[in-house]
Amino acid sequence: MTSAVQAYTYTGPSVLAGGRLGLSTFGGTALSGPQAHPRFFSGLLTHAAPAAAGLLAVADVALTRYHQPRPGWTRDPVVTCDGERLRFESFSACGGVYARLDVHALDGDVLDRGTTNVDVNGPLRESLARVGGKDPLHLGVGADELTVTTLDGAVVEKKVPLPSRWLRGFAEVQVMAAGWDLRAELAGPQAVRFLRSLPKRARSTVWAVPAGRDLRLSSAAARGGVCLSGTGRVVTLMPLLRFARALRVYGPADGSSTASAWELELPGMRYTLAVSPQPSRGFSGEGQVLDDLATDEAGADADVVGMLLNFEPTVELGLLSDRSGLPVERVRAALTQLGTSGRVGYDLHEAAHFHRELPYDRDQVAELNPRLTSARKLVDAGAVRLLPGGQAEVTTDGGVRRVGVGDGTCTCPWWFDHRGSRGPCKHVLSARIAARLAVEATP
Repeated sequence: MTSAVQAYTYTGPSVLAGGRLGLSTFGGTALSGPQAHPRFFSGLLTHAAPAAAGLLAVADVALTRYHQPRPGWTRDPVVTCDGERLRFESFSACGGVYARLDVHALDGDVLDRGTTNVDVNGPLRESLARVGGKDPLHLGVGADELTVTTLDGAVVEKKVPLPSRWLRGFAEVQVMAAGWDLRAELAGPQAVRFLRSLPKRARSTVWAVPAGRDLRLSSAAARGGVCLSGTGRVVTLMPLLRFARALRVYGPADGSSTASAWELELPGMRYTLAVSPQPSRGFSGEGQVLDDLATDEAGADADVVGMLLNFEPTVELGLLSDRSGLPVERVRAALTQLGTSGRVGYDLHEAAHFHRELPYDRDQVAELNPRLTSARKLVDAGAVRLLPGGQAEVTTDGGVRRVGVGDGTCTCPWWFDHRGSRGPCKHVLSARIAARLAVEATP
């Protein structure tokens, strides 16, 4: 597994003192351009306690390896300011859990829009855990808002490995989420009762099945149910239950995956947790982006659509289609392409993409889809032979693979193991690329 190193240099540590929370920033992109230490917001969080608990929950996910737990590096959360809210995001070290806190209850000045890393250190975590009461909390996203600094003004430096599968996860989770529906919604008391009824065994797998206005637990798949594989992976929801006003559960309507998302409605904000199909399967291995990325026009379309993104609260497909002159389906594929470099996410509650620019070196995400790279090499090598009836043969070192171009079937071990549940294999991708090239070459 390849891994790059991200170096963080903060002008000082993030601190919470005297009712003022200062988040130190590093890197990223704003409307005003790339900045070393951007400032996005200065004002009040009108619901201090749930905001502090939610930010701590996001930081906990970044710190945790749910599959085969062991000590390791933590990646600092990222925050995006879109002028209407602050979105704090993180990804677990194992690549199987995604967390986001969307804070809407803001009262202050938006200084700029964009995305940056924020420092979350040990002392800050301890301070966040002690926030209570109903008093508002002053928040500054940017170094100039720090109210307490170290005596010597020491710079905070961190060097953190970023495995390629971890980076790919940001792309896969938003693509998968775009195909999920709201499956159940519970009011606060029912939400608390249901979540507290989950099995205590962290690796347990259960199905949440709608039952009137409630959810019941099932040990087997049931009609309309949503799978939670690894109940211990939603542990960061538990400290937020005292603030919960509602719980929304999302999953694929066709049952094509056992991944799911769990969204808590909190005062003035929402906390969303998405979990991969299995604790041992990170989002990076799902392959859901590959068909969109394999289209010849996706890269060029992404360049056009990317220039139109402006850190607006939501990305509207129809509006982007009008502005770019591209059909909606090509805009959607372009957004998938942009997702591979972390430039878009997906908000299940609003059923819409949102613009963000993950503050990581773009060179690190240039080769994050080895199946697609291998498929293109097969095409370039002339290994694909298209046959009548939507069939193809792909010659590899392991033998000749028979491919169904339309239905995505293949005679390779990968397809027999996963049968399309983790995206198309390299042979199917190569056949689809070759088929498109053949159509384009036809007079």
